[in-house]
Amino acid sequence: MASVRFTVTPTKAEDLPGLSDTSPDISSRSGARVRFGSRESVNRSEAGGAETPDHSNLDQGDGNSKISSVYINNTHGVDDDDFYDRNLALFEEEMDTRPKVSSLLNRLANYTNLTQGAKEHEEAEAIGEKKKASKSPQMGTFMGVYLPCLQNIFGVILFLRLTWVVGSAGVLQGLCIVFICCCCTLLTAISMSAIATNGVVPAGGAYFMISRSLGPEFGGAVGLCFYLGTTFAGAMYILGAIEILLMYIAPKAAIFESKHPEGEGAAMLNNMRVYGSICLLLMSLLVFVGVKYVNKLASVFLACVIVSIVSIYVGALVSAFKPPHFPVCMLGNRTISGHEIEGGQCAKTALQQIKEPVEGADNFTLINENGTMVPTFDPTLEPPLLEQTTHLWKQFCEGSEVNASCDEYFLSNNFSQIEGIPGLASGIISENLWSAYLGRGDVVEKSSLGSSPDAHPASTQQPYVFADITTSFTLLVGIFFPSVTGIMAGSNRSGDLKDAQRSIPIGTILAIITTSIVYLTSVLLFGACIDGVVLRDKFGDSVKGNLVVGTLAWPSPWVIVIGSFFSTCGAGLQSLTGAPRLLQAIAKDNIIPFLRVFGHGKANGEPTWALLLTALIAELGILIASLDLVAPILTMFFLMCYLFVNLACGLQTLLRSPNWRPRFSYYHWTLSFLGMTICLALMFISSWYYAIVAMVIAGMIYKYIEYHGAEKEWGDGIRGLSLSAARYALLRLEEGPPHTKNWRPQVLVLLKLDEDAHVKSPRLLTFASQLKAGKGLTIVGTVVSGNFLQSYGEALAAEQTLKHLMDKERVKGFCQCIVAQKPREGISHMIQSSGLGGMKPNTVVMGWPHAWRQSEDPQAWKTFINTVRVTTAAHLALLVPKNISLFPSNSEPCAEGYIDVWWIVHDGGMLMLLPFLLRQHKVWRKCAMRIFTVAQMEDNSIQMKKDLATFLYHLRIEADVEVVEMHDSDISAYTYERTLMMEQRSQMLRQMRLSKSDREKEAQLVKDRNSMLRLTSIGSDDEDDTDGGGGGGGGGSTEHHRRVQMTWTKEKSSQYRAMHSGCSTPEGFRDMLSIRPDHSNVRRMHTAVKLNEVIVNKSHDARLVLLNMPGPPRNTDGDENYMEFLEVLTEGLERVLLVRGGGSEVITIYS
Repeated sequence: MASVRFTVTPTKAEDLPGLSDTSPDISSRSGARVRFGSRESVNRSEAGGAETPDHSNLDQGDGNSKISSVYINNTHGVDDDDFYDRNLALFEEEMDTRPKVSSLLNRLANYTNLTQGAKEHEEAEAIGEKKKASKSPQMGTFMGVYLPCLQNIFGVILFLRLTWVVGSAGVLQGLCIVFICCCCTLLTAISMSAIATNGVVPAGGAYFMISRSLGPEFGGAVGLCFYLGTTFAGAMYILGAIEILLMYIAPKAAIFESKHPEGEGAAMLNNMRVYGSICLLLMSLLVFVGVKYVNKLASVFLACVIVSIVSIYVGALVSAFKPPHFPVCMLGNRTISGHEIEGGQCAKTALQQIKEPVEGADNFTLINENGTMVPTFDPTLEPPLLEQTTHLWKQFCEGSEVNASCDEYFLSNNFSQIEGIPGLASGIISENLWSAYLGRGDVVEKSSLGSSPDAHPASTQQPYVFADITTSFTLLVGIFFPSVTGIMAGSNRSGDLKDAQRSIPIGTILAIITTSIVYLTSVLLFGACIDGVVLRDKFGDSVKGNLVVGTLAWPSPWVIVIGSFFSTCGAGLQSLTGAPRLLQAIAKDNIIPFLRVFGHGKANGEPTWALLLTALIAELGILIASLDLVAPILTMFFLMCYLFVNLACGLQTLLRSPNWRPRFSYYHWTLSFLGMTICLALMFISSWYYAIVAMVIAGMIYKYIEYHGAEKEWGDGIRGLSLSAARYALLRLEEGPPHTKNWRPQVLVLLKLDEDAHVKSPRLLTFASQLKAGKGLTIVGTVVSGNFLQSYGEALAAEQTLKHLMDKERVKGFCQCIVAQKPREGISHMIQSSGLGGMKPNTVVMGWPHAWRQSEDPQAWKTFINTVRVTTAAHLALLVPKNISLFPSNSEPCAEGYIDVWWIVHDGGMLMLLPFLLRQHKVWRKCAMRIFTVAQMEDNSIQMKKDLATFLYHLRIEADVEVVEMHDSDISAYTYERTLMMEQRSQMLRQMRLSKSDREKEAQLVKDRNSMLRLTSIGSDDEDDTDGGGGGGGGGSTEHHRRVQMTWTKEKSSQYRAMHSGCSTPEGFRDMLSIRPDHSNVRRMHTAVKLNEVIVNKSHDARLVLLNMPGPPRNTDGDENYMEFLEVLTEGLERVLLVRGGGSEVITIYS
């Protein structure tokens, strides 16, 4: 026997085609060419001629080239081969499939994390450039996880909306909003850390973790939701940057302007759309040109974020000693827009010195701030201080004259100024503790200031500060939540981390704790330093258009304005960089067929097409043009992603999968389910209709992947959950036999394969599918003749054939292929062993053996009868469709007709139930049901008909009832003749088979008189060599004749001929013709003929005839006669279904 050996030839890694280009980790160490072969081939290759490298050990998977063979670090070349043989000779024949431990560990030690779905880190920057040795990941927890998470979590909401959230919700509810959102992300981070540390997670972030934990259906659905969330996040950041630009940096850059206050909002939205689209185009081009530029700018953007936050804290501390001066003008308790105040005149009138007398005016009547009269002045004296109306007067009155008609609220209330930033020591937090939600168009008011009771609704023409949207707790949750997203940044970079399993949990959780502290303290600082009317002023109109959070910053508001602008631009770039790669990873997994095109990109792996789609979707978000409307959209998608991360961790923990061994141990399934509950609650709290839309989108993607059949097996938790549920259900089913009400046919279909492994009677499976209508258990089985060790491949091919047929017929079930020496034994084993626990088949469907009369080999019908006996012994029901080729296919609905049931003996009610089940299918739906029963002379046929009709009524089955009377009659000559012919034919065939066997043995005797002969025993029942069941008796590809090895002498030959001489002589034929038929056979034939006459007379035009199948005789000598009885019984009928019950009731009249 030639042993398998390794030839290890030192060579360069570049010499192996495909290795130097795709596996940089191998080129870094001394390469070794590995060959597997026999000892003779090694010796020949050593003796002369160059070795031919075997590259069959390279395979492709997951889009990345991987080395599947074993690389052995052997520096001694071929000299150590004998050493390996001596130590591992016992395992050398399996060394190619079961590598040595040292080889396995060597391969694992050189593992590198490739980016999931994209290879930009491993591809050459310039095509054709030689690969350099790949650098091992060096990033630690701080640089690799903590800072990227900080940059992704801190964003536009902190600078543009957090003050407004605090002002509207109050400090207490604001803390509640922040705390709930931060708890959600913290619990999700704990679950994510458990998943990320449960083995090596390639870069791919949430998508990779969810798809490998919950399966391709959930992974694809949630992965696309995460992609959409990231894409809309990019749109939100761009809108935030444009809002900062147009509101606070360059207000005059607006293209669209409105002359009326009502149109200002629409004009602003159009400006956002134009500038947002331009900004998106520029960012997309930057990402397309090169990701390295985005990565280089990331540190600059992060610095902007940190400087901005520090300036807020410093400003809050400084405000305790020296509050910044930002006066806010109030009319009564209503806030006046700072844009309408000229020269700081927050008053109705102002004193002005008059240098020249006014012509035609002798004196002036002056009105002071309170509207009282003042003494008149002589114009000839020194120029007095004249009190004139201000610009605000014109906004509330119809003219600048003092006697002009004015707004009632304006006349009854006075102007006053308050400090917008009272400072940390002012105690303003007591006013800001409680919520002050506003409706759209409401004026921002300060409740602590006095106001006249006869206030009328404010007009939009007046210079008040108005609320642009209706606020509520739920709305603020949806707007704020995007500011806590971004926790996946660390897991997305796992390929660049030195120790990902340590860095991801620590860095992510520390980043969440840091940002949570910043948010919570910011809420307190904003509430303690800034007045409520300024907090509720979303765009800073009351402080002359300053960014509200900027008013608190030190040393200047411009620190926050510039810093927040660059940080939002950087966050937008990061989103436009990450989203296409996520889409590319999903596309390369090939679980969603229509996304396949987005898996392609530039030569260096850049996802060009995915970037184009991302830009188009982001443009949709920009066309919405409102930050407050886009934020809840991405809130939904991120919450759904976090929900499934928690679900994945909780399921894996509860199922206790053997492979679930996270290195991060501070997790618990209760935390995961609490996080999942919070995510679900936040989805419906923030926007129930967006939540439903997001779930519908995810559900449609899930069903699409399930419908197309994701051919991926990732050992996910959902399959583990299915396994646990199946185990639980099976154990429950074991508690007792099913009640009659729960009985349904659990079908075992026996099919036979021909020599080419094609199913002989595929209509059997069609009929089974019509009977089942997709419900219950279906097992399709076949038997392959032979030895399992030699016929294993043949059995696999047969199993694949059955699976393809089941897919074609849309039959949901399982297939089972058994290899046995004798088909009848294989069928018996299958009937005994099919199913599991309470899900065992209770009905066997098998075909009628075609042309059994013409066959010289009796084993086909003998296997059929043996199967009937086995099913009876196993208490299983048996269905035998006769003329199965004439049965309709699923695409051929039967026209109107009848399904006739001939109820001769009660067999558990199968005959009643089967037509009802068939009529559930579209093929048999138009057929009506008729039931015939047979009455003897002593029966009262009228009463029988009434009883049967009542029985059917209680069974809730609609059918026509007819009782057929069978009179006693003498046995006809035809019956006698049929019986005689049957017995004569049976004996003749028996003698012919014996004589044929005799002749074969004599021929062998002449040929090899003095040698050992192999004789084929055809007629012996013990040598069962063919598969029974004709069209479905049990399967088997070819006849397998067992050989009997024996010594044949002349004495034995003579003795055998003397014993078995029968019809080979004329005397033998004369003896056969003189036999008289057996009386019991005559009676059985009489019954078969009479019944057949009645059935053909009544049911010759029926679409299907069901009748009781009589049992086989107890004595096996009458098996051939039994087949003849069945033939006579069904003669002249087109489609017949022979039914044999399993001995238990299957139908009941009770509810």
